Amino acid sequence: MKKLLALLAIGMLPLTAAAHGPSPQKVEKTVIIDASPDKVWALVKDFGNWQKWHPAVESTKLETKKNEAGEEETLRLLTLKGGGTLLENLKSLDEDSKQLKYGIVEGVLPVADYYSTISVKAVDGGKAEVKWMGRFYRVYKLNPPIPPGQDDKSALDAVNGVYDAGLANLKKVAEAK
Repeated sequence: MKKLLALLAIGMLPLTAAAHGPSPQKVEKTVIIDASPDKVWALVKDFGNWQKWHPAVESTKLETKKNEAGEEETLRLLTLKGGGTLLENLKSLDEDSKQLKYGIVEGVLPVADYYSTISVKAVDGGKAEVKWMGRFYRVYKLNPPIPPGQDDKSALDAVNGVYDAGLANLKKVAEAK
């Protein structure tokens, strides 16, 4: 009887593995910029002006409002050059550690529960290292079949594209004399 129960339990494992929903995803990118960390941080921390350095952002509109807990919350609406918008909220901005944290409330990226950190630190004699890290899920949270464009690969490709284009242009803008 014990062997039969063990075989049944082993036989059920594949079914339980497929029933848990999406797995968390993570993207982390780093770039070294030949500019002072203070200069780079000034660009990154300006939550309402990422269009100055991110090539996909057409414009930004900032709004401060009270959240459900009655606390002040800073939101930004990014209008993208290719169409669409992203509504994001500023989680924290730490001047001492040069670190900004934000999340996506809603928007055109195929992600859910997106949370990101961008940090700037000094390296190699006055240069800046920028690290951009995001954690998220694909937008479709149910089990297969997954609609096209709402899968893990689409989410990863979108975030990688945002980070690659943003960091490359941040480097270009910050290094301009």
